Amino acid sequence: MHTPLDGLKVLELAGIGPGPHAAMVLADLGADVHRLVRPGVDPGPNEHTTRGRRGEEADLKEPTGVLRVLELVREADVLIEGFRPGVAERLGVGPEECLAQNPRLVYVRMTGWGQDGPRAPTAGHDINYLSVTGVLDAIGPSDTPVPPLNVVADNGGGSMFALTGLLAALWRRERTGQGCVVDVAIVDGVAVLAQQVLELVAQGAWGPGTRGSNLLDGGAPYYRTYRCSDGRSMAVGPIEPQFYALLLAGLGLEPSALPDREDRTAWPALVEVLASRFAEHDRDHWTAVFAGTDACVTPVLTFAEAGLDHHMRHRGALLRTRDGHLTAGPAPRFTDAPS
Repeated sequence: MHTPLDGLKVLELAGIGPGPHAAMVLADLGADVHRLVRPGVDPGPNEHTTRGRRGEEADLKEPTGVLRVLELVREADVLIEGFRPGVAERLGVGPEECLAQNPRLVYVRMTGWGQDGPRAPTAGHDINYLSVTGVLDAIGPSDTPVPPLNVVADNGGGSMFALTGLLAALWRRERTGQGCVVDVAIVDGVAVLAQQVLELVAQGAWGPGTRGSNLLDGGAPYYRTYRCSDGRSMAVGPIEPQFYALLLAGLGLEPSALPDREDRTAWPALVEVLASRFAEHDRDHWTAVFAGTDACVTPVLTFAEAGLDHHMRHRGALLRTRDGHLTAGPAPRFTDAPS
């Protein structure tokens, strides 16, 4: 089938963080992405995060660069920019100028804090956006929060919500004929991603100061990692009782001899039993024991190991570039309906 975004024209004002990631996904899905970079900045090969699009230099501090942007805007469906609030306007490529050139344009603004609010003018990074949404406080061991790479905020709360917003805006344009401005704030997206945990808080199942002792944060004996005899780890996640029974069967443990998993006060003792059992063999042994089962037990792989994993290779979820580096494959997949 044709790629789903064939014919969609996207103008990317190159920056850092979630903007290039969103543009990468659009290119993966077939959009024609034109990337404008500052003079002297290598637009990069069509690999990794800058893959799949054309690059061109444009100095937005010079009239010729601004005119080039406005020229490209006339034929574009989407523009993505990641400047601080007010910068695009000062450069002459803000929403007013661009929508005047093309009223059907979807103008996507990507920031950490949003276009307004007390923190809007200030700098920030992934860790900061997680910290003020309450999410960072919930991640890590009991003694200190741990930032979960830049996956949750930049790419989850930022890139994914930019894609959601611009596609929603394109659907709206199909019905109204009008373009619009999409204000994508990473803090907004992170808050939405955290909704299930917020529900646990509302139910009294997750309280302040309880990091590392809850169902999904490594506190539950059946939702955490365990170290094996070779120093590597297994990920254990059989939340449902029927899957938990398979975990115990694979470990060779008698359920009646174990602490009640529903008794939270017994969790430390149960963790000790499971940890001791996993420590008896190496990771490959336990991987083989639980392969093909519904026990929800899988090896914790490095990136290099993940690139060799049989399922990841089958799916093409991780691929090798020409220079041998790992890169993410396109997602999601599409199949035409039967004719």
